[in-house]
Amino acid sequence: MKRNQGFTLIELIIVIVILGILAVTAAPRFLNFASDARASALDGARGAMASAGSLVYGKAVIAGLQNGNACLAANGNVVAQTAGACAAGQVEVVDGFPAATIASVRNVAELDAAEWDVVLGTGADAPGFGATDTSVIISPAGVPVSADQADACHAVYQQSAGGGAKPVITVHANGC
Repeated sequence: MKRNQGFTLIELIIVIVILGILAVTAAPRFLNFASDARASALDGARGAMASAGSLVYGKAVIAGLQNGNACLAANGNVVAQTAGACAAGQVEVVDGFPAATIASVRNVAELDAAEWDVVLGTGADAPGFGATDTSVIISPAGVPVSADQADACHAVYQQSAGGGAKPVITVHANGC
């Protein structure tokens, strides 16, 4: 007669403990939800800025103000600047697209100050890999802006170069 052999209770418990240890150490590496969420939020902000820029450009073309400086009024119309500046509550428009200013980008793309940090970019010494003198850096609130591409978790809004050229919006999410 054959003797049925199975696993003992001790062997089953040891296997379950080993699988539990592996799950606790390996799962966070495979399931990095926070990083994915920040990267997706940056893509969403890029989409919001691109869509808003296209809408503003369409309004500027209708008003015949797609070249040079203008203002986006609270009623949604693009108007000529008065005295070389936009009035309070208006968004600065350069060559038909929102200017690379904190107020312009924040207002047009509706980036909430509690959720997004928006800072001006500068050329050589800037935090914000990919930033220039005519750019704005957008990052999730509380995430430091890095000058190193490997640590970067931000988007760069590069103002229109004129002549109907769209602004360049680049997402750097390697460090999210």
